Amino acid sequence: MIAGRRLFFVAITLLASAASGAELKHDLYVCANVSGQGGVMGRSTGPVRSGLFRSADRERFEHIGPHHIRTFTVTFDPADPARLYVGLLDGILRTSDRMKTLRIVTGWDMQEGKSISVDPSRPEHVYAGIPDGIAVSHDRGQTWTRMNAGIRRAYTESILVDRTQAGRVLAGTELGIYLTEDGARTWRLVQATDKVTYAIRQSPHDPKVFLATTSANGAFRSTDRGATWRRIPSVPSERTLHNIEFDPHNPRRLVYCGWGAGVQISEDDGATWQDRTTGLPRREVWRVAVDPDVPERIYAGPYQEPLFASDDFGRTWRPLEFGKATVFDLVFVPRK
Repeated sequence: MIAGRRLFFVAITLLASAASGAELKHDLYVCANVSGQGGVMGRSTGPVRSGLFRSADRERFEHIGPHHIRTFTVTFDPADPARLYVGLLDGILRTSDRMKTLRIVTGWDMQEGKSISVDPSRPEHVYAGIPDGIAVSHDRGQTWTRMNAGIRRAYTESILVDRTQAGRVLAGTELGIYLTEDGARTWRLVQATDKVTYAIRQSPHDPKVFLATTSANGAFRSTDRGATWRRIPSVPSERTLHNIEFDPHNPRRLVYCGWGAGVQISEDDGATWQDRTTGLPRREVWRVAVDPDVPERIYAGPYQEPLFASDDFGRTWRPLEFGKATVFDLVFVPRK
């Protein structure tokens, strides 16, 4: 027992050292539904709270509210990272001062913000995927309009603005990936699917490359900025894949996770995959993320378990925070 405790505290020390040795340019924001007794290592006190959490050092997590069991996503204004947009079950919340003051900015007819993306070329334009379509704001979230003309089944789980062109947006819907090049006035189907597209990502290394994951259709890749897509044959299609990420430090390394799929790593740009689930308490993983500031650091959120971290890209894992949680999103927000 003593030896086990010593190994545990050595591991935690190494984790803290890795983060403290890196220049941290981002804060880690976590959207989590927390139940049970809260955090590990005795850090949590008082009632268990869910919602949005922030960590400046990757070790301690502060609940920054509101207390909400369905906080789906958070994103930031690239022109002013203090301005955040948070997708809640009852709408989209906006703050201009990193959650010191906040308010819901959508009405009763625009609920459950699943995904939010700000146009870096026109940051006053904000796009949100909601269960009955796509909500668009042209005034940094002050007012919103539904704009999903041309989309056959409007449920939208993921949305992403192409950082190379204003008004060019990809949406992952119930039955396919859609593209607009005119700021959501019109949409066209670029990849049909049988099930929901859960995540769309643009490569930080090559902006022409996009990846997408689905429920029961595997994963797709585009090399022409989302105009056409092809299945990634090395990714199986029998599992629901919740998200996929590029490693910002290594252009050939990818990671995805899913329900029953655990955590899968590719070191060869998706040609082959290695299972890196060993060390996690279950294979049902809701979210993975790659740290932009700490090389080799990734995070995984298994369903109803603590948030885990790895400093060797998934070869070993250790619990980081929350005793029992469902992590809906992990987002790195610039400090300036």
